[in-house]
Amino acid sequence: MVLIFSRNCLKQRPSQPLAAIGMGLAVFAIWIGPDLISDYRQSFLFNNSVTGRAVSSIPIELRRQIWFVLIRTCSLTVLVPIIEELFWRAWMMRWLIDHRFWTVPLGKYTPAAFWTVAVLFASEHGPYWDVGLIAGVMYNWWMVRTRNLGDCILVHAVTNGALLVYVLQTGRWEYLS
Repeated sequence: MVLIFSRNCLKQRPSQPLAAIGMGLAVFAIWIGPDLISDYRQSFLFNNSVTGRAVSSIPIELRRQIWFVLIRTCSLTVLVPIIEELFWRAWMMRWLIDHRFWTVPLGKYTPAAFWTVAVLFASEHGPYWDVGLIAGVMYNWWMVRTRNLGDCILVHAVTNGALLVYVLQTGRWEYLS
């Protein structure tokens, strides 16, 4: 609904789809890479009462149900990228620059807005805050570079889609909790 009403204000069609796909796959590799190398996520920095623990809260029976996987697929690859990119990069980055955010062009760079959004984006990813920070920086940089919401949504959707495929192949559901 928001995308329909914002179509005259925000560019929703990716201008650089191949680059966006490549960027999304790079963020995915950064997201899972550290866990493939070591079990550092068990240290206090990533396993505590503030960030939580990297474990799945999804019951095993639910993970095996096709309807759940289909709903989770749609939410991770369609809804989450649209909602998060509208919030973080289309609204929050501009609102931090000027509360009359509609007067600020997409992709306008100020260090305070850029880094505040990156840190807040990281904080919503719990024990994955470290890779969430890197992803937030990369997504913010992509918005500054392309000035296109569609490109950011595509990058985010590819990252989440690749992560979903990885989880379904490996059973590492802690990434999707």
